[in-house]
Amino acid sequence: MPERTVVVASSVGLHARPASLFSQAAAKTGVAVTLTSAAGKSVNAASILGVLSLGIGHGEEVTLSSDAEGADAALDELAAVLATDLDKD
Repeated sequence: MPERTVVVASSVGLHARPASLFSQAAAKTGVAVTLTSAAGKSVNAASILGVLSLGIGHGEEVTLSSDAEGADAALDELAAVLATDLDKD
């Protein structure tokens, strides 16, 4: 199963605006992607409530994974989103 490990760059982590932007990007890929915290809890990356429930902070490492067709491109795109500070305009 393809996966990417990424350090969350947003200064407040995946809370509020960054979580919303990330989950929207995940939904737009059309690929089912799982977001897993360093603690091992996994959620659907396209679910804003799921992403928020992980409580991921700045600098934390997360894993994106998917076994769907087109997963590599989707994971690369989402990894780039997480590696960007989404709190900046």
